[in-house]
Amino acid sequence: MRGDILKTYKTLHTWTGLIGGMALFICFFAGALTMFKPELDRWVSPPAQQLPWVEESRLSLLVEKAIAEHPQAANSFTLHVQRNEGVEAPMSWRIRSKDGSSTYWLASLDADNRLIVRQHEPSQLAHLVDMLHQTAGIPGEGHHMWGVYVMGAVCFLYGLALLSGVILLLPSLVKDFLLLRRQKTSKRFWLDAHNVIGITSLPFHILIAWTVVVFAFHDQIYDGLEALVYQGEPAFGRAEADPDAPTFNTAELLMPTQMAPVIAKLSANFQIYEASYSRVQGNAPSVRIAGSDAAHMVRAPSFGFVSLQPYTGEVLDKDYLPGYEDGWLDMVIAVFALHFGSYGGDTIRWVYFMLGLSGAFIFYSGNLLWIESRRRKQREAGQVVEQQKNARLMASATVGVCWGSVAGVALAMSIGKWVSATGGDANSAYLWVYYLVFLSALAWAFICGPAKGAVHILALCALACLSIVVSAMAAWLIGPPHWWHAGLAMVEVTALLFSLIFANMAIKVHRRARCGPQDSVWAYAERPVATELPVGIKPVSARKP
Repeated sequence: MRGDILKTYKTLHTWTGLIGGMALFICFFAGALTMFKPELDRWVSPPAQQLPWVEESRLSLLVEKAIAEHPQAANSFTLHVQRNEGVEAPMSWRIRSKDGSSTYWLASLDADNRLIVRQHEPSQLAHLVDMLHQTAGIPGEGHHMWGVYVMGAVCFLYGLALLSGVILLLPSLVKDFLLLRRQKTSKRFWLDAHNVIGITSLPFHILIAWTVVVFAFHDQIYDGLEALVYQGEPAFGRAEADPDAPTFNTAELLMPTQMAPVIAKLSANFQIYEASYSRVQGNAPSVRIAGSDAAHMVRAPSFGFVSLQPYTGEVLDKDYLPGYEDGWLDMVIAVFALHFGSYGGDTIRWVYFMLGLSGAFIFYSGNLLWIESRRRKQREAGQVVEQQKNARLMASATVGVCWGSVAGVALAMSIGKWVSATGGDANSAYLWVYYLVFLSALAWAFICGPAKGAVHILALCALACLSIVVSAMAAWLIGPPHWWHAGLAMVEVTALLFSLIFANMAIKVHRRARCGPQDSVWAYAERPVATELPVGIKPVSARKP
């Protein structure tokens, strides 16, 4: 391959990676955590007192009494079929206010069939992590925040970086594949690790880049399809309600077990999780039965669904019922399932967790390689090296953004648990803690410089992860009612492992800063290094790349 072609693709790979690398680090790190969102929320939330469970024979009475006392529940409510730790009541609903806020309600019946209603405030830690995954923390409002569009554009550049990276590796792919040369320079080792992880996980990264672009701009894609393909007709949309259609009495609503035989005729292995009813007092009522079938992929992160008429049992929509998708929907569902990792159970969740972390490593190592390349070029030119300002700034930004986000999430978890235990507003604390830690770490990296900043912030990451373990131990030792232990050892063990990893990284970065090459942005000495130059060459500042 001609040298000028390789140079062009190297430039494309470098700058597309640099533009989006730090944002993609946050998205991939948070994306790894989203594989365990329910566990994270359970870990930070105090054990809720579950409302009494209601037998199937009394569910209809529960719905009737709840709607009578809370008419807004008729717009949308959910009946939970499977009782487990994450389900606090047999019936729940959400009421949205005009200002965009929501209130959550739980309902049940006591032994004398008296209605029990309680307002509920679900944990928003998993929502924070998911927001970071979608937007890299860029603030905004609405279903599609600005960060979603920004990350859609970044993932387009990410796709170009993948393409150019593969082309760059083609000449040496066979010879250097899976080769890690530790005996050579540290830059060579980082480059080998960057290439090995990038190539071995390439299908995963191609899928993520493509799906994120589609997810971010799907409204614009649908608008284009409506204009070009559907000639102005909506590509997707619910049929308008028939004004002459009859209304029904909520006492006649079919309960989930009453609709189970209808679903069993369609899919014998479909396991029902919950039933979400809509507009049950209007003339277009519906119920969406959510569940899973181990033999098929599903549309949502954890379930597929079928829509029925909740009074007659008529099937309204079975397109997303596992096993009933047509060719196009099969493709859509496969894309969603492959992006969310909603197949293969816990094994795939852990695989995606590791793939997410390896993706974060690729973007972090890419920035380090760019910074190190600036130093190498200057030293080989035989100059007295004074590192360029852009390299120092990029190093500070990389350290502050990447490790600041990690420390922010870890401290939000542990501090949120303390706030919950003392009866405070943990949901507000998550956001305040995350952004305070993130912005403080970023500022500290620029104030102290990349070398000191890296050591300090990595140490903060180690302490933040350790605080998760300490908080869990305190909860276990002190006990209820003020403290609790969620019984999720996987959270504490993982946090302890990463605390040790970050501590080891901080020690090694400190050692390099003191004893490593002094013509580096990672050295504590921030001054030109005096070197003996050939006669006739005057010391000069480093050239721009």
